[in-house]
Amino acid sequence: MENENSVKIIPLGGLGEIGKNITAIEYEDEIIVIDCGVAFPEEEMYGVDLVIPDIRYLINNKEKVKGIFLTHGHEDHIGSLPYILKQLNVPVYGTRLTLGLVEYKLKEHNILSDCILNCVEAGDTVKIDSLKVEFIRNTHSISDSCCLAIFTPVGVIFHTGDFKIDYTPIDGLGMDLGRISNLGKEGVLLLMADSTNVQRKGHSIPEKAIGETFNRIFARATGRVIVATFASNIHRMQQIVDASVKYGRKVAFSGRSMENIFEVATELNYLHIPEGQHINVDEINNYPNEKVTIITTGSQGEPMSALARIAFSTHRKIKIEPNDLYIISASPIPGNEILISRVINELLKKGADVIYKDLEEVHVSGHAYEEELKLIHTLVHPKYFMPVHGEYRHLKYHAELAQKLGMKKENTFILETGEVLSVSKEEAAITGKVHTGSIFVDGLGVGDVGSLVLRDRKYLAKDGMLTVVVTIERETYSIIAGPDVITRGFVYVKGSEELINETKEIARKELEKCLDNKIIEWYILKDSMKRYIEKFLYEKTKRRPIILPIIMEI
Repeated sequence: MENENSVKIIPLGGLGEIGKNITAIEYEDEIIVIDCGVAFPEEEMYGVDLVIPDIRYLINNKEKVKGIFLTHGHEDHIGSLPYILKQLNVPVYGTRLTLGLVEYKLKEHNILSDCILNCVEAGDTVKIDSLKVEFIRNTHSISDSCCLAIFTPVGVIFHTGDFKIDYTPIDGLGMDLGRISNLGKEGVLLLMADSTNVQRKGHSIPEKAIGETFNRIFARATGRVIVATFASNIHRMQQIVDASVKYGRKVAFSGRSMENIFEVATELNYLHIPEGQHINVDEINNYPNEKVTIITTGSQGEPMSALARIAFSTHRKIKIEPNDLYIISASPIPGNEILISRVINELLKKGADVIYKDLEEVHVSGHAYEEELKLIHTLVHPKYFMPVHGEYRHLKYHAELAQKLGMKKENTFILETGEVLSVSKEEAAITGKVHTGSIFVDGLGVGDVGSLVLRDRKYLAKDGMLTVVVTIERETYSIIAGPDVITRGFVYVKGSEELINETKEIARKELEKCLDNKIIEWYILKDSMKRYIEKFLYEKTKRRPIILPIIMEI
């Protein structure tokens, strides 16, 4: 079906997974990119800090790429920008807070001066040759969040971004349902909608409800109140500040990302703290405990976060004190349940009171529930529908929801990352697939850790390592030192002398067998030792440590 009268939608991340949201919209010789996010490593990704999308397709078509359009400032939508812009430096468009957060990232990577950032407001339209992009205000768990309407020669594509329909937002700026309704009346070719909470019935709870909970909790608190939440949730931070001011508490921020976002949000006037109410973490001991609130990172139990360091007594400035009240104002991201449980248990063991979502309504989602999604489908009334932002189960359920609302099954498309959806005025179809994938960021290394390295790290973590060191004389084909065995994470040598000695003997026999046949090539000697030692150790221990033969030659 693909022809010059079709537009291609190419998700390069964010489908069938949580995070790493990035989608290319291509028409003829123009490509625009929606969002550029990171994913956070799964438990078996040992040592990996971040996961970013593979943008090989965009790099191969870089002359077509006209810009990156950001829906909002969450990490899963902007976190990859510092890495991607180093490879593909194109203009970036976003609202004021979104770009404020992006600027901070680009400064850390020392590339801000090389990048082109274009600030827009909700209601603005950016024209790029055949394509136009309109930013439409929505409500989410971060300020300045937008939907995008992409006007193409074949029709309008409406991308909701992440959203919920909050009729009483903290900043008073409601979702522009009027504009969305007008677009629907004018005709929308394709709807791409957030699927995260599609399986939740009813309507999401408004953010203001959390403020009432905070007021109730703060009223009865007798010591310090320490609240862990997402650093980017400025509305939540504002409500914590408001409750603190109401009950005469000074507010301190702890954690690098929390402090960074506090600076950006106050500088851009998105977070309002009365003069004299903010204090530095170094000053918290200058005030009575009942007059202090600390807003911190670590709502997901991350081992190096401020909350985890407080819980495990490794924080340099904040120690658990009598009557401390800890509030975990977030829901665990799938996979983080064990981490946050560990932190909660540690806080309770050390005598702190802890309130989390199971006990009090201290968190509400920023994503639309089923009834809100129904409203958007009804207002937009698209010809075609493609669910986005979620695992496969979310996408599948959302497609079925659209069908219950009257959408033809053949007009709903559940894509995998990399698949190409070609849409024209008359028809739509999946017409191919492009190269996609994940690139791992480990420290300063980007892409130098792959599946083989992760496999080795997994084996090292599971069964340890055994190194066999031997010295041979090339002239006489004889062993003159060793084999010696060193283990790490496999067995304790002093308690396993017999196993180690047998391992040495097997290594010696295999080497001598090769050397007697005048085989001196290192790779053959190493492979022979490794193969027989692996077999022996598995028979004896049912473990598979990584075997590292080292041969020195004189």
